[in-house]
Amino acid sequence: MHILVVGGAGYIGSVCAELLLNEGHQVAILDNLADGHRAAVDRRAHFVEADLSDRDGIAQAVARLRPDAVMHFAASALVGESMRDPSKYFRNNVANGLNLLDAMVAADVRQIVFSSSCATFGLPDRLPIDESFPQRPISPYGESKLAFEKILRWYDQIHGLRFISLRYFNAAGASEKFGEDHHCETHLIPNVLKVALRRQPHVEIFGTDYDTPDGTCIRDYIHILDLARAHILALGAPASASYNLGTGGGSSVREVIDACRKVTGKEIPVIEKPRRCGDPPRLIAASEKIRRELGWQPQFQVLDTIVSSAWQWHQQFPNGYGD
Repeated sequence: MHILVVGGAGYIGSVCAELLLNEGHQVAILDNLADGHRAAVDRRAHFVEADLSDRDGIAQAVARLRPDAVMHFAASALVGESMRDPSKYFRNNVANGLNLLDAMVAADVRQIVFSSSCATFGLPDRLPIDESFPQRPISPYGESKLAFEKILRWYDQIHGLRFISLRYFNAAGASEKFGEDHHCETHLIPNVLKVALRRQPHVEIFGTDYDTPDGTCIRDYIHILDLARAHILALGAPASASYNLGTGGGSSVREVIDACRKVTGKEIPVIEKPRRCGDPPRLIAASEKIRRELGWQPQFQVLDTIVSSAWQWHQQFPNGYGD
């Protein structure tokens, strides 16, 4: 297939593009490089530097490329920032996304795989979170992802645009080529590994008095290669659907730090701080539906394996992509 990966210079998009190319697909990557990295663009892919806010430019790019399907990763994705600047999130994640959908309809591209988020569910009444749960986002980020999911349903009904929405929490780990390097790094594993690399003096734990076995928050970490595999499987889905992706388990902040100490063999000093507002004790997703319907079988569910792949990449690229 000929796949257009929108946001393919970012963390998840770059690994998805890599796996698509490894499997013989033809790949074009579209990215504005505001948050992504030119060095994260696989050299085998055709690269188009463009911004989804440029409605005419996006329409021309999609019409010229005429892909069989689109994978859409381009989004603003910081929950805290969305609480300070909701306009940015609704513009980038909803309005700009509409430019992409309209370009697809105009070019007769009828399939999209959308990188959504379990943030659309907000604070769940129970765990793990499956697709039947009510979607009650508690941040503009989660609201923007839910809004786009709703738009996709209408575009399917009206334009015949088949979609798969994939919802997950914490992507982690790395492939041999591509890893996690955000301009503003908020994710736990890369921040802990920066301490192991002596790029930061310590790691901070926000809250140690939660109702969890060790008092710290528990989150669902999915290896980036397993996430990429789910996106590729979604290309073969027979009808529009939404799927949650998760391990059904989860790891606490302390468990992640201990795994990083074990894998790296380094001392990792910790500073304990008060809870952050809005952090729930546990967030874990269920994935029985996608396992049953699309045959998704995650291969890297052991935390040490996830951390080890990230550590190997960060050792090779201690300054990230260097841009």
